[in-house]
Amino acid sequence: MPRDFAVFLGEMIRNPDEVRAIAPSSSGAARLMTAGVEDVSGPVVEIGPGTGAFTKAILARGVAPERLTLLELNPRFCDELREKFPGVTVLNRSAEDIREIGLAGVGAVISGVPVLAKPELQRAVVGRAFEVMGPDAFFTQITYANSSPVTPAMQAELGLSSVKRGTVWANLPPARVFEYRRQPG
Repeated sequence: MPRDFAVFLGEMIRNPDEVRAIAPSSSGAARLMTAGVEDVSGPVVEIGPGTGAFTKAILARGVAPERLTLLELNPRFCDELREKFPGVTVLNRSAEDIREIGLAGVGAVISGVPVLAKPELQRAVVGRAFEVMGPDAFFTQITYANSSPVTPAMQAELGLSSVKRGTVWANLPPARVFEYRRQPG
């Protein structure tokens, strides 16, 4: 993946406010983030795919390209993703636009968008995602913090529960993966 790293590094230097990670996610992080997508029905949406580490893992789990939609702000990343993943819908749009792209009954949302410590972003990204997700759908979020990036107060406001899927030490920096679902009842 030298090309992916070169593209990532170039965009990180050109757009430091857009590209927040210090390296593309590892294959181990991608496997943990995407676990279970093979069992969902309906569309799968990835927000903030960057160079496509999670995209590759989603497709490797057997999700058909036509079921996968990517929302990415960076135009260069969008061009790279379209080239690497034919048949996948790549939209140069914000994660906050998920309600406006015409999908319903989404089975899973895989998020590389940094939402830590920004309640307004948590509401706009996670809250809006759950508005288009099916009743049994899940939302996975990568973070470099030790605790859930969606605060307990925001989880309560949105009616969600969370589970820490695990920590991936072989990632730069080490990453934690959290899964969010609607609270039963």
